[in-house]
Amino acid sequence: MDFELSEEQRAFRDVARDFTAGEIAPHAADWDEHCSFPVEALRKAAALGFGGIILRDDVGGSALSRLDSAIIFEELAAGCASTAAYISIHNMACWMIDRFGDDAQRRAVLPKLTSMDHFASYCLTEPGSGSDAAALKTRAERDGDDYLLNGTKAFISGAGTSDVYVVMCRTGGEGPKGISTLIVPKDTPGLSFGKQERKLGWHSQPPAMVIFEDARVPVANRLGAEGDGFKIAMAGLDGGRINIAACSLGAARASLEAARDHMLVREQFGQALAEFQALQFRYADLASELEAARLMVWRAADALDREDPERTLHAAMAKRIATDAGFRICNEALQLHGGYGYLRDYPVERHLRDVRVHQILEGTNEIMRLIIARRLLAAERNAP
Repeated sequence: MDFELSEEQRAFRDVARDFTAGEIAPHAADWDEHCSFPVEALRKAAALGFGGIILRDDVGGSALSRLDSAIIFEELAAGCASTAAYISIHNMACWMIDRFGDDAQRRAVLPKLTSMDHFASYCLTEPGSGSDAAALKTRAERDGDDYLLNGTKAFISGAGTSDVYVVMCRTGGEGPKGISTLIVPKDTPGLSFGKQERKLGWHSQPPAMVIFEDARVPVANRLGAEGDGFKIAMAGLDGGRINIAACSLGAARASLEAARDHMLVREQFGQALAEFQALQFRYADLASELEAARLMVWRAADALDREDPERTLHAAMAKRIATDAGFRICNEALQLHGGYGYLRDYPVERHLRDVRVHQILEGTNEIMRLIIARRLLAAERNAP
C-alpha cells in the first residue's frame, strides 16, 4: 500500500485547491446569504473537468478514478460544501447514464452535462419513502413507445434548474425488482416543480419537489432493462456516498484550519489559546479524527475502483465515519472560536450548517449502520 498521492493526483488536487481559493471561497458567503445557485462558477469548474470527473472521455468526461474524485471533492468543499455537494450529485447522475446508458443515450445528453451547459438531478426520494427507497410510489405505465409517469419526488437538488432528471420509478410490482430508471428532460410536458425549500444549510443549491402528472417519457429514455432501476440507483449511491464523505472532509479541514489560525492569535489570561494544554489536546484529537476519516474514504474509493465485492460495505462505513466526524469537527472548531464562531463573519458556522445534512442524505447514517451490520452478520452466519 502506498499512501502517497501520485504526481498526477497532486497536480489536479492543486488545480482544485487553486480553483476553490479563487472562484469558490471568496463568494461562498454571498451565495449562502442570498441562496444563489452559482451557475458561472459551476461552469468554470466544468471547464477544468469537474463536470464529469469519472465519466469516459468520449463524452467529455475526465476519465479519472473514484479516489481522484474524492481528492477533488475534498478540495472543493473546503471552500463551499454546499456547492461541492451539488457537483457531486450532478456527477453521480451523469455517471449512471454513462455506466448504464446505451451509446445513443450517452451521446445525446452527456456532452452538455460534462460541460455543465446543462445540469443533472438524481430523483429517488419521495415524500413517503426516504430510507425505505424500495417503497417508492412514482409509477411509469407503458403506453406504446412511451411511459406515462406520475408521482412526486422530494428534496431534489437542482429541481427546477437542472435540465436532466434521472428518475427511479415503478414499472412493475412492489419491491426493488419493480423499479426502473428513466432519463427525463426538463421540457417534458407534465413535469413541474414545487416551491424552493427553506433549509438550515446548503443554500447555494435549489431543492424542491419534482412532480410528474402524465409526463410522457419515451421508452428509449430508460436506462437498462425494466426492473434494473433499484440496482442502478444503489450503484450510483456507492459513489455518491464516498463523494459526500469527501465533502465532509473538506469542510472539516477548512474549519480546523480556521480554528488553528484563531487559536494562534486569540489571547486569554495572558496567553494564546494555542498554549493551553486542554485546547492542544482537543485540537490534536480533531486532527487525528480527520486523518482517520480521510483514510476510510480513500479505502472505500479504492474498493470501488477495483470493483471489490465489498465496495458497498466500505462505502457505507466511510460515509458514516466521515460525515459524523465532519460534523463533530466543524462543531468543535466553532467552539474553539468562542463567540466569534457563531458569527456569520466567520466561515465555520456555514461549514457547520452545510455538513449537517451529510449525515442524512445519500442514505442516513442509521441506514449505513444497517447496511454494515447486515453484511457483517450475514457473513458470520454463512461462515463455515
